[in-house]
Amino acid sequence: MSRIGRKPIEVPSGVTVQVSPGGTVNVQGPLGTLEQQVPVRIQIVQEEGVLNVTRPTDRGDDRALHGLTRTLVANMVEGVTKGFEKHLEIQGVGYRAQLKGADLELAVGYSHSVTITPRSGVSFEVPIPTQIVVKGTDKQAVGQIAAEIRKVRPPEPYKGKGIRYRDEQVRRKVGKRA
Repeated sequence: MSRIGRKPIEVPSGVTVQVSPGGTVNVQGPLGTLEQQVPVRIQIVQEEGVLNVTRPTDRGDDRALHGLTRTLVANMVEGVTKGFEKHLEIQGVGYRAQLKGADLELAVGYSHSVTITPRSGVSFEVPIPTQIVVKGTDKQAVGQIAAEIRKVRPPEPYKGKGIRYRDEQVRRKVGKRA
């Protein structure tokens, strides 16, 4: 009993998807190539510019793998067509970021600057010294690098200084009272 996913994945023109019988999905597009292993139990069928992800049963394990596989493949298709971005802000007096070649150099209140090297397929932009844009085709890699940058100096709750995501709300605490 095969269940077809509720949301088929539309493949835009210029994107090719190859599904091997061993469970490897390869997606090529204008921004690059991504490859992902998927569970063998989950079937991916391509027909007329649409990918349908199916599962063998309605057991909880199969339903979970079905949703995960569908989301991974959809993110791959979106990544090779549009790409992904994470925006970070730096707040604090004297805190700044700059590019040194492809590397990102952060001056965030330590006695030394912190250098972050991008993974393959990920790039940095610094439009102004207090903003960082992490770009790439792989959603997981972009999110991981952005989290590592934030971890260098997470926002603190008293003054709000540190590195945060653009729309992140930092809960502020009241300081000591005299």
